[in-house]
Amino acid sequence: MERDCFTLELAVRDYECDLQGVVNNAVYQNYLEHARHEYLRSISIDFAALTALGINLVVTRVEIDYKASLVSGDRFVVEVRPERISPLRIGFRQDIYRLPDRKIVVKALVTGAALNAKGRPQLPEALQDVLDRA
Repeated sequence: MERDCFTLELAVRDYECDLQGVVNNAVYQNYLEHARHEYLRSISIDFAALTALGINLVVTRVEIDYKASLVSGDRFVVEVRPERISPLRIGFRQDIYRLPDRKIVVKALVTGAALNAKGRPQLPEALQDVLDRA
């Protein structure tokens, strides 16, 4: 793993699979989002608390490359690596690997921003600190 790489282990639930018996493509975005929220929590950034302060973290772009499929019962890990895309945009490089063989399932770049109560970009200081170290 790289520096500042957060990992979250999960398992596929039956209802996440489509008629073909594989995880539906849209479900992978749920996995990615959950891992990002857990990552933020792990570095003491509370998504709900920011929202209460009028700062909303929003996704502006999602790029996903599907490499393989997960099926019901598969265990997998989601890796999250933050990066600065621009002075006001946040990037999260995210990979999903099936366990235990670590076969790559998804490679993604999720880009977002933080908006203040007036809808203007405003990166919270805590996120700036994280991105400065990334």
